[in-house]
Amino acid sequence: MMNRDEIYGKVKRCLNQALGVEEERMKPDTSLTRDLEAESIDFVDIIFRMEKAFGLKIPQGELFPQEIFSNKQYVSAGKLTGEGLNVLRTRYPYIDLSDVNGDLPVSDLAKYYTVDMLVKYVEHKLSVQ
Repeated sequence: MMNRDEIYGKVKRCLNQALGVEEERMKPDTSLTRDLEAESIDFVDIIFRMEKAFGLKIPQGELFPQEIFSNKQYVSAGKLTGEGLNVLRTRYPYIDLSDVNGDLPVSDLAKYYTVDMLVKYVEHKLSVQ
């Protein structure tokens, strides 16, 4: 099984290929959207490259949340409700939401999509294969 450093290196290469950003700019807490300027279409390319690099199948919505945002039980007035946040934490344990203590604006969620989140996701996927 690959160790964390090997996974981190491959994730950085995938991001470099998908976004054209130098690997030296990528630290674990680097935000894909804020720091690397990834857009929603880039996420499709990132997923494709990660599937190839790691030999994984990444189902739609498994890496980046989607369906939660259309559920009125989980989102109210543009913010994740407490229940929505709990569902997000349960279904996406690799997204570090430890600093979120209340309602989270849906528009702020993308800042939690980090290089480390991708590494944790791959670690999780490889551990259950």
